[in-house]
Amino acid sequence: MGLFEILCGTAVLFLAFYYFFTSSFDFWKSRGVRGPKPIPGFGNFKDVLLVKISAGEYVKKVYNDYKDESLIGIFARTKPILIVKDLNLIKDVLIKDFSTFADRGVHTFEKAEPLSQHLFSLESKRWRPLRMRLSPVFTSGKIKEMLSLISECADHMVEYMEKIVGKDEPVECCELTAKYTTDVIGSCAFGINMNALSNEDSEFRKMGRKVFHPDWMHFLRIRFREFYPQLYNMLGCILPQMETHTFFTRVITETINYRETNNIIRNDFVDMLRELKKNPDKLGDINLTDSLLASQAFVFFLAGFETSSTTMSHALYELALNQKIQDKLREEIDMVYTKYGKDLILDNIKEMKYLDKVFKETLRKYSPGTLLQRESTSSYTFRGTNVSIPKNQKIFIPVYAIHQDPSIYPEPDVYDPERFTDEAVQKRHSMAFLPFGDGPRNCIGARFAIYQSKIGLIKILRNYKVETCEQTLIPYVSNPKAFVFSPKGGKIQLKMTKIIRA
Repeated sequence: MGLFEILCGTAVLFLAFYYFFTSSFDFWKSRGVRGPKPIPGFGNFKDVLLVKISAGEYVKKVYNDYKDESLIGIFARTKPILIVKDLNLIKDVLIKDFSTFADRGVHTFEKAEPLSQHLFSLESKRWRPLRMRLSPVFTSGKIKEMLSLISECADHMVEYMEKIVGKDEPVECCELTAKYTTDVIGSCAFGINMNALSNEDSEFRKMGRKVFHPDWMHFLRIRFREFYPQLYNMLGCILPQMETHTFFTRVITETINYRETNNIIRNDFVDMLRELKKNPDKLGDINLTDSLLASQAFVFFLAGFETSSTTMSHALYELALNQKIQDKLREEIDMVYTKYGKDLILDNIKEMKYLDKVFKETLRKYSPGTLLQRESTSSYTFRGTNVSIPKNQKIFIPVYAIHQDPSIYPEPDVYDPERFTDEAVQKRHSMAFLPFGDGPRNCIGARFAIYQSKIGLIKILRNYKVETCEQTLIPYVSNPKAFVFSPKGGKIQLKMTKIIRA
């Protein structure tokens, strides 16, 4: 073969690859949707894929660059994605036209990752009946029953803190609160003593770290999964099982079997799974496998401890920076304790209005989930526009960008709980605050997350003053590698001083 033939072959190969990586790039232009120019091979996600910036931060940048657009078109490599900015259109997607956007468009991998078949990822056919059957675990009545268990875990956290504070060293809040929420999930949902606070070698805490702070091998596996989902699942038979999946499958199976053998009834999350296993017909024609059951427990554990613990850590961080807000909140906590005594019940916590404002402002400024994702189940035309999308079109709802929008929240970098007075909330659009999503597919455990976080904060602030120190990350920098919005380096270090009461 001559040089000319080699050059021609190379050119043809290059053009073929170029066409493959750019053939979809007129998708949004043909629909009259503006957006940043994509790059062959990367789309608009080059810096995200190279872990220079998180997806939420990138979408926020695009959101701000196209201020006057209600819809923005971007590309993840060759895949077109629509960012929905307009709050009325977001309400259509999440609530009014939910039936068209019931799917998240997240892959499940029954072979490669059996525990990926959970409520967050499942397609609507399996999601609907499972959601309906699992929802009773998270009612107000159930939360009331759990409060004493949550409070007990919070007391253990305070006891644990005394040992740390006694060393006169900064307290690493992310790890502290993660241990607390791990123990709460174990006690309330699974009836298992996870010993995250009392045992530095707790297996459950280790597994939590592995999921949310993966090593490079796990990270490469995630990228392979994102780029080639079909091939990834096909290779499930030869890929080694993830340690976390093997661990949780064993734990849930053993817990269910132990309760069955010993006739133990706790009316918690595990018992709800037991009930489904005994009566699979309640889920219609869904194939109820052990993996499907274990997946629900797996995602509840992971989502329940990490999002709440990072929110608590961020709240403590801001309270350390804003001593007047901390003092005002502690004053409210002390007042409720004086009025009702040390036993926290639901109504007492609800009476802490300023705590609720602090909690919501923390979720606004540090949204654990920066994006909501949906996928159309049929073709759809957005109300008041000429923009039509086909079936299986991925949608991003930019939660973090909305929460940081100065036209909605003036001076968004300022931490101000007064943004959440009743009057201020009523003036804003109902879609301007979406930490738990909205509509039928909102976070099933939102109520549980709120109360475990609030009780943990109450107990800490009742007993300790929180301040910044030399090791505190100032200014705050987010971690582009993290799945949940969290600080660079994964640590929030603060000084804590024991409050001595007469």
